[in-house]
Amino acid sequence: MSQVCRAFGISRKTGYKIFNRYQEEGLEALCDRSRRPVRYANRLPDQIERLIVETKREKPHWGARKIKELLIRKLAGDVRIPAKSTVHAVLDRHGLVSQARKRKAANKAMGTPLSQAVQPNDLWCADFKGEFKTGDGRYCYPLTVTDQASRYLLLCEALESTKEAPVIEAFVRLFRERGLPIAIRSDNGLPFASPNGLYNLSRLSVWWLRLGISLERIQPGCPQQNGRHERMHLTLKKETTRPPRMNALQQQARFEDFMNEFNAERPHEGIAMKRPAELYTPSSRHYRGLPELIYPFHDKDVMVTACGRICMHRKKINVSTVLAGQKLGIKEVDDGIWLVSFMHYDLGYIDLEQRTLQTIDNPFGTRLSPMS
Repeated sequence: MSQVCRAFGISRKTGYKIFNRYQEEGLEALCDRSRRPVRYANRLPDQIERLIVETKREKPHWGARKIKELLIRKLAGDVRIPAKSTVHAVLDRHGLVSQARKRKAANKAMGTPLSQAVQPNDLWCADFKGEFKTGDGRYCYPLTVTDQASRYLLLCEALESTKEAPVIEAFVRLFRERGLPIAIRSDNGLPFASPNGLYNLSRLSVWWLRLGISLERIQPGCPQQNGRHERMHLTLKKETTRPPRMNALQQQARFEDFMNEFNAERPHEGIAMKRPAELYTPSSRHYRGLPELIYPFHDKDVMVTACGRICMHRKKINVSTVLAGQKLGIKEVDDGIWLVSFMHYDLGYIDLEQRTLQTIDNPFGTRLSPMS
């Protein structure tokens, strides 16, 4: 067993696990198994969720606390009873909470479908063109941003990685030069989104939201939803990376030459053979840093710590590290149940007994925005 495991680069523990699986189930047991989780966080069994909904309809004036107590009596320890915040989130999801999330109409969070830009700065498209090596053997990750309406290439930055810090620095320079767009469209990959972040947010997308920029995301495997940007990438790759320059500085100089030609010289069929520079104008929304967050309709506000927690009544509740340093608004909507909001987006409910944030429907739109 030791020799075989060394040959395949696995531990003996893994080797015995595979061998025992083969003895019990035969050759089929050696096929890859599904990595789908056995259970999902915050997901209740269907029969429990139905029981909560039916109880609320029978007792329309009962809140989550009373419904939870009724579940304890009915189920008599047969299954794990959900937290009050989970019960409240189920009621919210089924439209059975009338007072929980009242908002002024102007502040109501709406999911943003993929839009069609009409004017410059209505929509910017951001992406990384596939990485490649420069002549010195180092990887280059071109960060690109275009204005959808005018086809203007706003940014082509030769970065050493896709880490958030240099990307944010590049956008700060761009915002200072060109102003702020109404929305930015990206894919679902880092650093634009985070698979492990709350509602798939990343620090970059949270920063965009703070600046009043709406988020749009295309479906995985559907680059055609960002077709104009991808078409620019084909031209960029052909004219600037074959062959690549010797180092990052030379490659950046080549990108800048390409930007000048693409914007000021090259006619574009999609805009009646005009040049992007003829159509594009900087945004009237000037970049002045982050505005202050205030929550006049909440009971209080709290700051998210560097480890992604908030402190309430001497209890630490996990929220998300992508919101570290952000101020949240909290409001008690039922006995011991608090609504948590970021800006005018409702994130979910907190039950102080469970010390968890129970998320609700994605306030930033569906995870994969549909085509409009």
